[in-house]
Amino acid sequence: MDTMPLSLPKSLTEPDGSAVIRVLSYNVRSLRDDEEALARVVTACAPDLVFVQEAPRFFRWRKHAARLAAKCDLVVLGGGATAAGPLLLCSLRTFVERTEDVLLPLTPGLHRRGFATAVVRFGAARVGVLSAHLSLDRAERLGQAQLLLERLEALDVPYGIAAGDMNETPAGPAFGRLAGALRDCRTVAPWGAEHTFPAAAPDRRIDAVFATAGVEVLGCGVPAGLEGVRAADLAAATDHLPVLAALRLPAPA
Repeated sequence: MDTMPLSLPKSLTEPDGSAVIRVLSYNVRSLRDDEEALARVVTACAPDLVFVQEAPRFFRWRKHAARLAAKCDLVVLGGGATAAGPLLLCSLRTFVERTEDVLLPLTPGLHRRGFATAVVRFGAARVGVLSAHLSLDRAERLGQAQLLLERLEALDVPYGIAAGDMNETPAGPAFGRLAGALRDCRTVAPWGAEHTFPAAAPDRRIDAVFATAGVEVLGCGVPAGLEGVRAADLAAATDHLPVLAALRLPAPA
């Protein structure tokens, strides 16, 4: 794991209304591991948006989501059990226009999946966001990738960001479909470490941040070595490593 000191552009709003934001994608395994370590990692990353996968879905799930958000100085934006696991958290810098939780078609014998979506604004820039956790089944996963693209486009805003656990590497067909239609932020501007799973000894990249054309990618990768992000916390927090990206959203012309 890369542990060299890292830097990444910080969040800001420019005089013309353009915005630099930090987004974090993180599979938290239903908060079954070290929640304090998880909160320390998220807080150190200073995100404006957190795309969560495997958020708590059962007894008092809203309370658990709110507790995690509070520990990270964030608030719940949408998702959770009503999206079958994907969750969105945001900073108070975020202006929220609307949210929608989407349940995907259920394949008998497989786990129900869904998307947590929202339209938000930073400065003068409007952006649609979508947190996803694709299927373990190859065929279903490919279909869900297409549904993700359709749902992101249907948000009908200038910019779109989708992030989550793809459950396959960039060589897979679902990942490839997303990367063919969107920009794989890690490929556009590599930063930090690459592999995201398993956290104890990562050897593959199955978590990703994607953005539509027009979004300027300033850096994207696993924040191992970022100030405040400790290797011990990354290993203890959950079984995935997070993906952090800095993105610039130009103001509308």
